Amino acid sequence: MISNQSLTRSCAAIVDVNEQELIVVAIHDSLTDDYSSYSREELPKLWPILEHADFLIGFNSDSFDIPLLNRYYPGDLAHIHSLDLLSEVQQVLGRRIRLQSLAEATLGRGKSGDGLKAGEWWREGKQDLVRQYCIDDVRLTRELYDYALANGKLKYKDLMDIRDIKLDTSQWGKRSDTTPAMTHAFNYEKILRHPCRYYAPAYAYRDYRIHLDTKTSFDELR
Repeated sequence: MISNQSLTRSCAAIVDVNEQELIVVAIHDSLTDDYSSYSREELPKLWPILEHADFLIGFNSDSFDIPLLNRYYPGDLAHIHSLDLLSEVQQVLGRRIRLQSLAEATLGRGKSGDGLKAGEWWREGKQDLVRQYCIDDVRLTRELYDYALANGKLKYKDLMDIRDIKLDTSQWGKRSDTTPAMTHAFNYEKILRHPCRYYAPAYAYRDYRIHLDTKTSFDELR
């Protein structure tokens, strides 16, 4: 799973990913069961991990995290199979639900902070707090994903009530074909701009999942 700082996303906000600058990305790696975080300067360490994943899981990741990371990646991360929990919820309800609402109703606890505060921490040089906040978002996303797989639903707060969101998880994590997925589209413009950062096409391992979240210098929409 992936988390990027800072957009922690307010569902009413309209944010142009192209105007955001990534400061931290956090992931959970199902192969090692480890949580880790990477600053923009550390992204070359992240790319090989993502390149070997079968499956990227996030919250608003199709609209935000993956497009944001693609601005820095010398290939195309959209070639990796992904699941966006926010998109799955929106397809059922017809509207977006905040991560905070889902986590409180489903898991009994919410986010460890908010994006505006994280932006302040980063400007104050408290990078460890931002990294931990980003990792905490990944942990929530992973636990929501696992809960949905086990129960076929998530829960959300609707005023004073707790309501169920029934989800069809039967295809989650399943590839649409049996061919290993290339993570790179051969983008020669990117190769010319970053010749030392271009990686050979990587192939996925079976059921290797990355949960992710990214944060930028702006907040909040998650």
